[in-house]
Amino acid sequence: MSLITTLARLEAVSTGRARPAATVRHRHLSERPLVFVPLTTAGEAGAPLGALVGTDRDAPRLLVVPQPRDRDLRFAFLAELADVVLPYVDGCAEAVEAAERSETDPETGKRVKVEVELCADAPQLIVPSRAGVDFVRLLGRSTRFRRTAEQDPEAPFPAPPRVPLLGRWLTHFAERARVPGSSLLPAMTDLLSRHWATGQSSLEDQHLGALLAWIDPPAGRSGAEAAREAELARDADGQLRCPPAGPATDPAFDNKLLAPAIERYDRARTALAAAQDGLEADERLGALTAAEREIRALVESRTRPTWDAVWRGLDLLRALPEGARVEERWTRDRWSFTGHRDRVLAGEPPQPRRDDAVTAANKLAAREREQARLEAQEALDDPLVMAGRRLSGEAFAGEVTDVVMAYSESKRPSPRPLVTVRTDDRPHLGARTRVYRSLGGKPQTAEFVGYEDETDGPGSDGAGEGPAGAGQPAGGLLVLRITDKMGRGREPEAGSVPEKGDRVCFTLFEHEPRGGAKLPDPEETPWTHGGPPGAEAAVREPADPVTEEDLL
Repeated sequence: MSLITTLARLEAVSTGRARPAATVRHRHLSERPLVFVPLTTAGEAGAPLGALVGTDRDAPRLLVVPQPRDRDLRFAFLAELADVVLPYVDGCAEAVEAAERSETDPETGKRVKVEVELCADAPQLIVPSRAGVDFVRLLGRSTRFRRTAEQDPEAPFPAPPRVPLLGRWLTHFAERARVPGSSLLPAMTDLLSRHWATGQSSLEDQHLGALLAWIDPPAGRSGAEAAREAELARDADGQLRCPPAGPATDPAFDNKLLAPAIERYDRARTALAAAQDGLEADERLGALTAAEREIRALVESRTRPTWDAVWRGLDLLRALPEGARVEERWTRDRWSFTGHRDRVLAGEPPQPRRDDAVTAANKLAAREREQARLEAQEALDDPLVMAGRRLSGEAFAGEVTDVVMAYSESKRPSPRPLVTVRTDDRPHLGARTRVYRSLGGKPQTAEFVGYEDETDGPGSDGAGEGPAGAGQPAGGLLVLRITDKMGRGREPEAGSVPEKGDRVCFTLFEHEPRGGAKLPDPEETPWTHGGPPGAEAAVREPADPVTEEDLL
């Protein structure tokens, strides 16, 4: 947690209201997101009890499993869920646009640009909390390997045809959710807590009702009071007025309302199976329908408050202007979505249960790279985030007080102007430390030369051999040498060098993180990670068999 976030939380406690942690919105919001509010059975994380899902705020679709232990009813639930999710996904997969992508030419081995299709938009599945993201991952894990009657006529408990495809897409959403900055599967609690700092812990922020109470408390109430009421207030029947956000249920609801309702449903179904004639069957069918309707009403009563809270959170987020680099990250989500669409259309098998060594290492490296890129882009987009980096010594801002033209000592001298910046920040600068500023959306590099006394001229670097704080007072004059982005001529291009009186902001972190070393192909993986390739290694691992972990 940064110092500025800590200060914002302390201020929230003092004022009784959440404080802004950002001035712009750092995540993409679709114009037509698919909201998914799941509910699971207590004690069985993979047994769905019901869900509200849809793109229409006023008309969500209610899906219910009256008896979560019944495999057929669970598959019927998943088939209904697929009927909602897959058409939404297909709608985004149909509209495409032309885009360029760099690929390796198999003949020359050089990188060339080729024109490919890129989906014009991507689906966005929004869940209430991180627990909802975990539930989506579990649903994908447990359904993408299911066998249908068409694939295997002898398979026990065959799944409906669209369920395995649903599992593949849910798995892709869940995998993409692990990439920092991705917006394919965001949790509403994470979106809100990224943009507002509350007076409670990050764990308490995972309760959507309490989080919204801090951000937008009722008139005359403090955030702490409203959050406490959202977490603990109960009605006359002992039920929570604000049910937990996400798949969890309240024990009082499970014991007093849900368990008796499921027991009545089981008795009605048993009685219907034992009916002796049509008249008796009609009567008992009415009792079964009433029992199922009661369970549906209970599930809706637990999920509808969270459904409304998710849309309320979307309203709060849409009021913030979108960050300048949010669209760039959404484009990477679109590339990811397009790639998975192409793999599905090509008939490739489902994602494996475990990644091989090279794939796992590539995923880890990509997530680390995206985390560094996200932190840099958020700071560049948002002065409030940049203020936190300045407080930590990772950036500094100030006014240009002097510019002296200088040149490199080479056969063809290049401009290397010396820029003096007055700042009150304490950047952690050492000798020849590289710093960066954004120039036309691209990073311009400069080199720290040293500190300058008020009476000295540029280039006096007697105090520049150590970091700030080592005998150097807070603030002062910093001398920087600009090294690039000035054109190819002897004189710098107009606007490429700061002028006296300009306000500038330099960072010690790179704006575009560098990629790591290229990993070997799977066939050339060393023996420590499953190689070397040989007769045994050349045989591909068969499709994952059905295991106990796959069963709900």
